[in-house]
Amino acid sequence: MTLTDAPRTTTQAKTLAAITFTVLAWASAFIGIRWVGQHYTAGPLAFGRLAVGTLALGAALAATRRWVTPTRREWALIVLCGIAWFGIYNLALNEAERRVDAGTAAMLVNLGPILIALFAGILLNEGFPRWLLIGAGVAFTGVVLIGIPSARNSHADALGVVLLIVAAITYAIGVLAQKPTLRRLPALQVTWLACAIGTITCLPWAPAFTHQLTDAPAGATAGLVYLGLVPTALAFGTWGYALARTDAGRLGITTYVVPPLAVLGGWIALDETPAGLALVGGAVCLLGVGLSRKR
Repeated sequence: MTLTDAPRTTTQAKTLAAITFTVLAWASAFIGIRWVGQHYTAGPLAFGRLAVGTLALGAALAATRRWVTPTRREWALIVLCGIAWFGIYNLALNEAERRVDAGTAAMLVNLGPILIALFAGILLNEGFPRWLLIGAGVAFTGVVLIGIPSARNSHADALGVVLLIVAAITYAIGVLAQKPTLRRLPALQVTWLACAIGTITCLPWAPAFTHQLTDAPAGATAGLVYLGLVPTALAFGTWGYALARTDAGRLGITTYVVPPLAVLGGWIALDETPAGLALVGGAVCLLGVGLSRKR
């Protein structure tokens, strides 16, 4: 290894660590939303989670004392990311999980990485690497396998399905809007701004959040704080760090690790025994992510 290779290797290791933390935290969020959602409805849950995340990210940004003034175009992209991914996505997903089983949710939300890979190739000039497309197809097949056992017994209503499609689309929009801003702006600054904008988007549910906060048990509120600190503040921060150093399409495909981890987490934490086909699907997801990393 040369002296030139050493910093590159260190950066790659940090990026891998950031990606790993992100997918683990986001997988835990599905379990957390399922639990907290028993005591907080969709809007108040989104507002509370984002408010906690905004405060935590703001404290971290203040500690760094680093600020780069965004251009008008960067402001527009950050606002789009904040409204779409942090605001609408959280509202749609929270409400959908009250109506749609986990398997169907996993299948529909994970249309997002496919959209990211396709539009990143067109809009961000990332192209269409063969192994990325192969890996995306294999990983999505794994998600379908995870969802089939639940879908067989699904009582999903039409609104729940529509909300999940909205979540997938706004997830993709958020990533595609965020990526160009990270070429010049610090990832922590972009993440904080987007989270704050998402919180503002959810302000209409602030009074309901205050009311539900007084009625919810301490455990549910602790879960909401966890969702704000870990899957939101920390995980979106590490996502931003990784996205600044990785193609959007390739990074998006790594989130296909989330569904199998959520299945395993539900098995451990919620005593929800997964079907054998779901376990096979999890292995296929991991295979697809591995293939997408080939060059």
